[in-house]
Amino acid sequence: MKKIFNITLVLFAALFIFSCRNDDDAVPEDVHEHDEIGRIVLKLTNKTDAADVQTVNVISGVADAHLHLHAGDTYFAELDFQIKHDDHYDSTDEIMEEKDQHFITFAPANADIVVLRAANDIVRTDGQKLGLKSEWTINSTQTTGKMNVKLIHTPTSVNQNYPSATNQLGQTQGGETDVDITVDVH
Repeated sequence: MKKIFNITLVLFAALFIFSCRNDDDAVPEDVHEHDEIGRIVLKLTNKTDAADVQTVNVISGVADAHLHLHAGDTYFAELDFQIKHDDHYDSTDEIMEEKDQHFITFAPANADIVVLRAANDIVRTDGQKLGLKSEWTINSTQTTGKMNVKLIHTPTSVNQNYPSATNQLGQTQGGETDVDITVDVH
C-alpha cells in the first residue's frame, strides 16, 4: 500500500511540476502585420513626353514631393502599395489578388483633373476597374491643388463611372478605408 502511495505521490508531483511550466520557452507568435501598407508610390508619366516622369512617395501620410502637372497634358498614373519589412519596403500583390475586396477612389480639389481608369487596369469580377492604373487629363490646377486617393477595403458596392463614364473618379458604399492620402498637384 505504501508503494502505491509513493508512486501516486511521485506522479502527482510530476503532473504539478509540468502543469506549472513557464510558457517563456514556447515559440513566440508572429505579431508582424504582413499586410499593413507602409508606403504608397504614385508615379505619373506624361503621355506625350516620356521623359516627364514624376514620382511621389507617401509614408505615414506624408508625401515627399508634389506633382508639377501641366494644363492640357495627360499622364499615365500608377499606384504601388508597399508593405514595410524591417528596414525596407516591398510591393504587395495582395490588392491585385484580392481585387474584389478593394477599390480606389480619386478626389481632386482646387484642380480640374479628369481621371479615366486605364485599359490595362485590373478588372474586378463585377466588371469594375480597380484604379491601380489610370490616365489623368489636366484641365487646370491652382497653387493649392490637391489629389486625394483612397483605397477602400470590402466596399458593399462600387461605381467606377462616378461622376460619369468620361471622368471615373469612383465611388463606394460601405467598406473601410485602408489608405487615405493627399498629394499636392500644381
